[in-house]
Amino acid sequence: MKRQRDTSGTVRVPTLLGAQGIFNVGFYAVVPFIAIVLAEDFALGGAAIGLVLGTRTAAQQGMFLLGGVLADRFGARSLILTGCAVRALGFGTLAVSVSWHHSLPLFVVGTVLTGLGGALFSPALSTLVALAQSQRETLSQSETQPGVRAPHRAPRTTLFAALSVVGETGAAIGPLLGAALLGWGFAVTAASGAGLFIIVGFVLTRLLPRTSSTQSEAHGPQLSDDASQESPRTRRSRRCASLHHRGFVCFALLHAVDLLSYNQLYLSLPTEIRRSGAGAETLAALFALVSILTITAQLPIARLARRLGPHRALPLGYITTSAGFLVLAASTTTTMPEGLEIAPAVAAVVLWILGHLMVGPVALDLVPRFAGNTKWGSYYGLLATAGGVAVLVGNAAVGSLLPLTESSSSLAWAPWILLGALPLISAALIGRTLPPHPQTTPAIPSQELSVSTHQEST
Repeated sequence: MKRQRDTSGTVRVPTLLGAQGIFNVGFYAVVPFIAIVLAEDFALGGAAIGLVLGTRTAAQQGMFLLGGVLADRFGARSLILTGCAVRALGFGTLAVSVSWHHSLPLFVVGTVLTGLGGALFSPALSTLVALAQSQRETLSQSETQPGVRAPHRAPRTTLFAALSVVGETGAAIGPLLGAALLGWGFAVTAASGAGLFIIVGFVLTRLLPRTSSTQSEAHGPQLSDDASQESPRTRRSRRCASLHHRGFVCFALLHAVDLLSYNQLYLSLPTEIRRSGAGAETLAALFALVSILTITAQLPIARLARRLGPHRALPLGYITTSAGFLVLAASTTTTMPEGLEIAPAVAAVVLWILGHLMVGPVALDLVPRFAGNTKWGSYYGLLATAGGVAVLVGNAAVGSLLPLTESSSSLAWAPWILLGALPLISAALIGRTLPPHPQTTPAIPSQELSVSTHQEST
């Protein structure tokens, strides 16, 4: 039967997970090859390539907060669709810049637009996933009675853990698809990415329903009985509520170390691979290991984190991440046996990923507890922006120290000790920022969609 447009005000969880997977397929089919194009087609040096890629990262990470605020203001559906359109425009601009008009400025504009598109739809998607998670937990609590076995057990893993698995699967498929298309030229690869996001955007216009104001009001308490009487200044404060929540700002700053640490897969790991005498094939194998660990270990680790609770899971995750850097620090003072030169790098990658898998879903699940009855978009935006700023600032500091690891300097351990100390600081302080555990799940704020956690029928 032909699928009709959903006008019930309900979006299904498989739609959200599928969107995340396809977003990552499209992104990783194009973006990993940008550096190659800059070097081969535009003859740029390493520093210039780094500047272009850094600009793209800044456009995405730095604009997440704005994307979250806009999602609160105009609705998650609108921002997701707008983000798809902007990313499609970005990929289309990349295709034009290397085909009809061989223009470096146009190419840079395209890279910035790809980042901006992600900044628009990512916080909005996180908001809908959080809404679905809250509704799952509310349903579980409402069906649990004292002395009666609940027909629906509380979810052992969160939807953010599932989102991570689906996203990593897309990230693994994307480069393979991009490499296959690259044989016809980067213009074809970029144009295909643009076409994919256009198709996804069109499909989501059908699957992400509009809803009436009455439906919206039914999905949560109003922020204030006097909301219509609020001054413009008060309304602006509500739209950037996350910036006025000191506890959450501290939490976001401390948790930013997770993204900084994860980003060392791209900055520090290649340096360690060179130091150990291995080549690009080893680096590729380690990236494959990252995907395998994420896909296979995320859900079991998420179950463990749920049992531990955030007060124990977050410090444990940060300490695990720190241990990976300390392994590399120790390796600079010892000589590894022949054939095991790469062992410290492998151990470090495993520890980084295990730590990341532990803290990532937990941090995302905590946002509704911080936000309470206010809308959540700006909170997810700030959490992502804090991580982006940490990467930009932290990588500058770490990058200046990394040459020490490839020399005979007595300070070869310095970058690893610095990177290892930061997660330990977060582990020690994060508990002080966490909100008290509610007796019930947080009240769901007014959103423009309700979310169904039931599987779609085929």
